[in-house]
Amino acid sequence: MSMALSIRRYGVAAAIVAAVGLGASAQAQEPSEEHLAAARGALNAINATDQFDAILPNAAQNLKTSLIQTAPNLQEVISVTVDETAIEMAGRRADLEREAALIYARNFSEQELKDIQAFYASESGKKLLELGPIATRQLLQAAEVWSNGISRDLATATDEALRARVGETPTEDSSTDTQ
Repeated sequence: MSMALSIRRYGVAAAIVAAVGLGASAQAQEPSEEHLAAARGALNAINATDQFDAILPNAAQNLKTSLIQTAPNLQEVISVTVDETAIEMAGRRADLEREAALIYARNFSEQELKDIQAFYASESGKKLLELGPIATRQLLQAAEVWSNGISRDLATATDEALRARVGETPTEDSSTDTQ
């Protein structure tokens, strides 16, 4: 191998290592406070973490049920103790909000987050949040109907085409066999 080729390969390898290192260090940087504020704004606008509001109350209720089954004579003290402990832990909800903001800040630029917040604060964005799940359900239902129809029609058309190629005449009974 020539010396020039070795130097060129070393140079390419060094460039790749440098690029990977720069990419990794850029990802390792924590987002700025402004970036995190934009992430929090976007999260609030899309109600991203609202679905997790019931986790602590549900966990508390499940724990009460379990403990009361074990010691039914302590029902009152168990209920009070679990409720008090759950209230003490309610502040930990901020940990989830902080993590959510970090996740969004790492995946979206500050400007993108501001754009997301602006859209979802608009009337169109609010309507999408309200009616989007309904529209999605209706779309899935329509896709299922379409899928069933296209599958049926594909089988019928293929049956007819195959029969034509092999010289058979389709009969009334053969077209209903594929449904």
